Amino acid sequence: MRIPSRVIGGALIATLLTQLTACGTLFYPDRRGQIEGKIDPVVAAMDAIGILFYVLPGLIAFGIDFATGAIYYPGGKTAQIDPAKLAPAVDANGQVDRIKLQAILESELGQRLPLNDPRLIQSRGSVEQLASLGLAPAA
Repeated sequence: MRIPSRVIGGALIATLLTQLTACGTLFYPDRRGQIEGKIDPVVAAMDAIGILFYVLPGLIAFGIDFATGAIYYPGGKTAQIDPAKLAPAVDANGQVDRIKLQAILESELGQRLPLNDPRLIQSRGSVEQLASLGLAPAA
């Protein structure tokens, strides 16, 4: 009688562990930070399997993937803008004016980027990054 309960318990633990790792955030960490895009059906299916077996882990996986943006396909598009063209968006204190930056990006790239979105991940640059672009720190 103890062997079937151990087998069931082992299968339960194995299924729960595989579902907790079936999150797109763990499989595609490079996709984190995306705001929108086309949903990857593989990641959505993995999360849906979690809802099939266990409702709560599946819902958590969906929530994490949508919150981090890992459920979306990567954009695959890159763009480069001359740093001199971005200079009007930076004031004398080194603060970036988002409205001016958005206008510059829209005119150069032809796309409207959601710079006011609260899910936008921002990171601070370093002096080394400025030096690699041939710029001197102004602030």
